[in-house]
Amino acid sequence: MAPCAAADAQMLAASPCISASQSMLASRAAVSRISPALGTSGFASCPRIAYSRPLGSSSVAVRAVSGESTPHGLPIDLRGKRAFIAGVADDNGYGWAIAKALAAAGAEILVGTWVPALNIFETSLRRGKFDESRKLPDGSLMEIAKVYPLDAVYDSPEDVPEEVKTNKRYSGSSKWTVKEAAESVKEDFGSIDILVHSLANGPEVTKPLLETSRSGYLAAMSASSYSYVSLLQHFLPIMNSGGASISLTYIASERTIPGYGGGMSSAKAALESDTRVLAFEAGRKGNIRVNTISAGPLGSRAAKAIGFIEKMIEYSYVNAPLEKELRADEVGNAAAFLVSPLASAITGSTVYVDNGLNTMAIAVDSPTVAS
Repeated sequence: MAPCAAADAQMLAASPCISASQSMLASRAAVSRISPALGTSGFASCPRIAYSRPLGSSSVAVRAVSGESTPHGLPIDLRGKRAFIAGVADDNGYGWAIAKALAAAGAEILVGTWVPALNIFETSLRRGKFDESRKLPDGSLMEIAKVYPLDAVYDSPEDVPEEVKTNKRYSGSSKWTVKEAAESVKEDFGSIDILVHSLANGPEVTKPLLETSRSGYLAAMSASSYSYVSLLQHFLPIMNSGGASISLTYIASERTIPGYGGGMSSAKAALESDTRVLAFEAGRKGNIRVNTISAGPLGSRAAKAIGFIEKMIEYSYVNAPLEKELRADEVGNAAAFLVSPLASAITGSTVYVDNGLNTMAIAVDSPTVAS
């Protein structure tokens, strides 16, 4: 299953991840006694909040209690947290941008890479080809604690067809089904706090829905939607209470995007519906929050498979309320916020990171409107 392959028109070559504190945390102004100026590194330990009266009082004064030379502000602090990001196979997709944002916040990074891409990815990492894009805001390089082989189309070894087992692209790799990956992570690290689903595939994505075969439709659903259910099924038992999980969706789940076919729009709609149900079930079972990010069109190597990604990017630039290019690191920063304690009451939500394009009912560059 190609990571975010063909289907995902939402990815962009990841530029160095900017500080999440610079682009996301406008809410810091709400704490009046905390300085709005954040540290230059963008991430630091959270200041302790002290109340001058009991919470039941009619008037509550909030003040920041300074720690050991920590910068003022409301930072995202994921130190001591461990994240598993499924769907990282290069340095220019959403998965990579999310990994960088989480690493910048202090999280330990584990990744799951599609088996046929594993060798190239690990070789590129080892030879330093990703060093420039590994740079974090403080100048250090993102470290990946371990790379796991993963094909999230298959839940357990019993599900793998013989033709896949014997395929040379899978030779040399083992324990790459979802169940085995979760077991390997447990054996190596014990537990995780954050689970990220950043993968999709629609083998018939260029076909209109009326021309999509049953097998193509179900393949899109399996790789792009059910794979998230499977990941949570198998990783939830090793997730620490209070953890969080996120996935990536697209506006085609609720709006018609001609050309985004092969059942992918249905898969994204299912993913968003599943997010709400999983938020309830994982919340009650493991105190885990579940959200999904609906990102705008971005151009990565994988997204180019749909054939018109550049036109979608141009359309978004011209018609979105914010007339600017959407960057992968902006999605990464939103992800870092959603999995952090700052979003501790947010679950079951579809969060739009698309320069506001989802709010538009008409295209402002339409000749009809222009006239």
